[in-house]
Amino acid sequence: MNQEKIRRRYIPMSETMFYILYSLQEKRHGYAIMQHVSALTGGRIVLGAGTVYSSIGKLEGDGLIKPVSEENRRKIYLITELGTRILREEAARIAELYHYAEELL
Repeated sequence: MNQEKIRRRYIPMSETMFYILYSLQEKRHGYAIMQHVSALTGGRIVLGAGTVYSSIGKLEGDGLIKPVSEENRRKIYLITELGTRILREEAARIAELYHYAEELL
């Protein structure tokens, strides 16, 4: 799939997908992603295994993340260069939203 098609597929990004991709800026396996997202959001978002592993499959299939190793039968993933570009673009979109939302607070 070409990069423009991938960009259109992920921007705008769901909050769940954002946090999963954000978590993979460091090497993590699925369960570690669930724990990290829960910690980041103060427990507001609690991801289930099905959500995480289906998202990982989609992100890996589109080249946004890649497996880098395996520990105790757990695959460890890391964001790719393409994934970083997509995540940064989404962060810029969210920052723009925040800029205008500030006026409402």
